[in-house]
Amino acid sequence: MAIRVAVVTGGNKGIGLEIVRVLCRQLGDGGVVYLTARDESRGQQAVELLRKEGLTPKFHILDVTDAGTISRYRDYIEKTHGGLDILVNNAGIGTPQDLSSYDQAQTVIATNFTGLLEVSRSLIPLLRSGGRVVHLASTMAHMAFTQVGDRVRAKFRQVSSEQDVIDLMSDFLKAHKARTIVEEGWTEWSYGISKLGVVSLATMQAQEISKDASRQDILINSCCPGFVQTDMMTANLSEDNCFGRQKISTLEGADTPVYLATLPAGSTEPHGKFLLRRQVYEFINNDREIQF
Repeated sequence: MAIRVAVVTGGNKGIGLEIVRVLCRQLGDGGVVYLTARDESRGQQAVELLRKEGLTPKFHILDVTDAGTISRYRDYIEKTHGGLDILVNNAGIGTPQDLSSYDQAQTVIATNFTGLLEVSRSLIPLLRSGGRVVHLASTMAHMAFTQVGDRVRAKFRQVSSEQDVIDLMSDFLKAHKARTIVEEGWTEWSYGISKLGVVSLATMQAQEISKDASRQDILINSCCPGFVQTDMMTANLSEDNCFGRQKISTLEGADTPVYLATLPAGSTEPHGKFLLRRQVYEFINNDREIQF
């Protein structure tokens, strides 16, 4: 049986580290799990931590905002393994404190959306039959969708290609730079908008790959891990200031991403969907409320 190859971006801490841990346990000797991170020292420390637990992840540097590291990693995976089976796009950054700052909004979009897009463009072509792609999004995408105006919501509903999603992220940044956010129906909340872009992107990527008869049994989805206790978003929030949500552990947060990453061969659904706690929520087109 061929060894299954899994890649997790931003895997050195938080949810990413937990996803690596669970995938190592589930794949066992039949798989190799790459913990990737932009900082080699922190990445190696995370690998060493897991090795002390009896797990055997491998480390490779990967900065989702650096095209050079992405292309080098792609070449490495192709040369070393000839292909890829699981891609979990977890790397991302939180909401900047200054929502009015265009530079910070640009950084958030560049990391959470564009970086994820470029990693996908580089690694999805390496997916073998049975491949699974999981984009870590957030229920904040739903919150942002409810905050934007009718015209912007209509544009998201009319998305029909990957380029349409890219154009929407560009429109958001242009409005932010021109300080016409309110007039054009956007919200200044770059994190929520970036994750809304990720949800839409997963749907478009799924539709596109389904058109290619040569790509068999490949599923692409996005998900929210839940309101996870991590240092990126929730560490400084008290239990009574969590937007009505209860904090959960990283192990609980890893459940849905790993579920999607390990859907059995021959599965046809979910595909192009957004999930929370293994449940599908199609809030963009159906205005479905999310049950937290």
